[in-house]
Amino acid sequence: MRRFTGWLCALLWLSIAAAPAFAQTKTVIEAPTATPDAPKAPVAIPVADIPLRADSDERFAEAIILRASEEDPTEHLAPELDAIAKSVDEKAKMFRAAELRELPVMRLESFERHWKFDARRFARWQENMRTAMAPYAQSASQLSQRRADWEATQVVARGGNMPAALSSRVDALVAQMKEAEQALSKPLARQIALGRRANLVDARIQVGLRSVSEAIEFIDSRLIRLDSPPLWRAQQADSDPSDAMTSIKNGIGIEARFLTEYTASDFGNQRALHVLQVLLLPVLLLLSWRARRARREAMKAGAEPEPIDATTRVLQRPISSWLLLSMMGVLAFEPDAPLLAHQFAMLVALVPVLRLLPPQSERLLGHWPYVATALYLLERIAFFFLANALVYRWYHLVLATLALLLTLGLLWRARRQQHSGLEGRYGRAVHIAAWVSVAVLLVSIVSNVVGNVSLAEMLNSAVIDSGYFGLVLFAGMTVAVALLHLLFARGGDARLRVVREHATPLLTLIVRLLTLAAVIGWVVFTMNRFRVFRPVYAFFETILTHTLQIGEIAISLGHVLVFFVSIYVAFWAAKATRYLLQEEVLTRMSLPRGVGNSVASLTYYAVLLIGALVALTAAGFKMTQLAFIFGALGVGIGFGLQNVVNNFVSGLILMFERPIQPGDVVEITGTSGRVREIGMRATTIKTFDGADVVVPNGTLLSEKLTNWTLLDRNRRLDIDIGVAYGSDPAQLTALLQKTALQTTGIVSNPEPAVLFLGFGASALNFGLRAWTYDYDNSASIRSDLVTRIYAALNEAGIEMPFPQQDIHLRSVSEEAGEVLRRRSEARNAGGGAKDKGEEAGG
Repeated sequence: MRRFTGWLCALLWLSIAAAPAFAQTKTVIEAPTATPDAPKAPVAIPVADIPLRADSDERFAEAIILRASEEDPTEHLAPELDAIAKSVDEKAKMFRAAELRELPVMRLESFERHWKFDARRFARWQENMRTAMAPYAQSASQLSQRRADWEATQVVARGGNMPAALSSRVDALVAQMKEAEQALSKPLARQIALGRRANLVDARIQVGLRSVSEAIEFIDSRLIRLDSPPLWRAQQADSDPSDAMTSIKNGIGIEARFLTEYTASDFGNQRALHVLQVLLLPVLLLLSWRARRARREAMKAGAEPEPIDATTRVLQRPISSWLLLSMMGVLAFEPDAPLLAHQFAMLVALVPVLRLLPPQSERLLGHWPYVATALYLLERIAFFFLANALVYRWYHLVLATLALLLTLGLLWRARRQQHSGLEGRYGRAVHIAAWVSVAVLLVSIVSNVVGNVSLAEMLNSAVIDSGYFGLVLFAGMTVAVALLHLLFARGGDARLRVVREHATPLLTLIVRLLTLAAVIGWVVFTMNRFRVFRPVYAFFETILTHTLQIGEIAISLGHVLVFFVSIYVAFWAAKATRYLLQEEVLTRMSLPRGVGNSVASLTYYAVLLIGALVALTAAGFKMTQLAFIFGALGVGIGFGLQNVVNNFVSGLILMFERPIQPGDVVEITGTSGRVREIGMRATTIKTFDGADVVVPNGTLLSEKLTNWTLLDRNRRLDIDIGVAYGSDPAQLTALLQKTALQTTGIVSNPEPAVLFLGFGASALNFGLRAWTYDYDNSASIRSDLVTRIYAALNEAGIEMPFPQQDIHLRSVSEEAGEVLRRRSEARNAGGGAKDKGEEAGG
């Protein structure tokens, strides 16, 4: 997710960096037209409506006459158009189309920016012109329609079918309408004339843009051709150096005026940049003052000074940090600014860059920063040799040779001191870039010698400029990351819980995004300096804009990419909005139970829906096409998506009625657990065994639902107890109540109740009814209560009987022996009686 967010930000950064360089503005001022509604056929006004309609139209005509007599709001637009036309004339007279092909590419790119600046100024002027002309054009249209109706009524009146008073009223109103039209025609004529002048200015702007673009393409195509004799045959040109100097001075004058005009305008993000610059300086000074005070206090306390790292260096040099960030802001916030402003920003950042490099960068870069800045200064000085082509060529040859020798010297020194590879992938990247620069500089030197001066100059300047720009980005990233560390170091004191709880992940994500943006910016800058960005951009633009027509639907790869990117952005924005509402906004409000979750969830789906509509619109779908899609979707819903729609509508009902909320303990269709999430189609319940059960929302509404925590988190604990016969019920009741009240979690209101349930087979049965407000820990509270009851009964000597029986088992042989024994005893008893009788008879 984070990686994809980073690629998205990189894509946006690329579009910001690329679009201003190649955007074409096409504007046309047309004569004022009537309202979009088609004119209606003249209709005679009914006789009964003439008095009221005449009063209304008379007031309308008087208002138009008064407006026409007032100052024309388009008069103040004429000086603005004159200023734009003057700028266009100066550039058009400076160079012809053929002469543009002899200029350096940098000059052409600056010209292109100037032409685009005029195009943007003209577009804004055109919008103001349309706004000023709209009331006049609309009034002219309505006046013409009303006059036509009254003229039709006048024809009826002349037929003799109308009273004389009304006929005179109609004639007077027609004359007044004509007077209003004549009064209105004067400002309209001035506006039409101004619009025609504007069309001429716009045409010249488009011609200028096209001429500069064609010149740049011609120079890029000439890079692989020999454009000069070999160096050993090169001779001084016969042209007068004063002419070249005059041309250079004129170009500088145009650049200076361009810079003045751009500074005075409100284009781009100039105001935002100025606000950031003004606010950033006091913040840096305050942070620096606090850091120095803390350092002095630590030294007074006898603590050892902390080692100087990137953050410490930034705080020690707040002015340099402010200058560097301000100049980088010019490059980032004003990509359409004059090249003179960008070059000035790069030069101003030169000293802060060297002062703010982190101490550990010396191991990675060595003396390369000083070499890069020195070469950049020497490359800027080449501007003063443009008047002499041969000297300019020799200067670039010497500069390329010097850059080659210095780069080889740094590589040899790094290998000798065993710096190579010690800094991981960044060290390897630096060394690979150095060797690539060596190869490019060799090609530049050879090209210069054999006669391809344009290629040599481009390669030499590209290597030096890209190297220095990378150094600026590296220093700027160091300052930005140091400030972010200072900001997030106070995350524990932040008011926002998001910052307090997620300071480290947020810092890591922001640093990665900034790093990726810096890399993308450097790649775009380098590709542009090596003259490959335009063809690459044009190639991908051709692929992305290739349209496939299917009936009324026109689709392209660019539309598809825009659609998926928009959907992802909408999804990300919806999640961020819901998270902020749940964690920061709604938690600070006193809302009824469940309202916060419902608002956050509904907002989430609303943002998703709006994002989907925006994505479809951005992808090129029109409202009629969307209506067709929604109609087809409705048919699909009617046939196969009934359950989905049922669950969706049930989800909406759950959101508004709020019978359950995340965190509630519920039981439905034999499943009991805690609600984790309520979606638009289904609700997720986490059982007490740890399983996640997905229950359709329709089931939650149609089936019997038990919510244990709907209105409160109370829970009654029922405990049945049996004691031995002979126990005192009053003593037992008091003991159980006392034990329950002494148990943590059992509340006194409602008071625990002890009920005598009846007489058991071997015990007196009692029941304890106690309440707790802590539903989540009710099982633990019940266990604690049962343990205390058992201990209390033992301590009081109250017996808890249990049913028992004595069972005596005997074997079959024992029973048989008993029977024989009894019979023997009986026989013995009978024989003894017989003997006694015999003895008595004898």
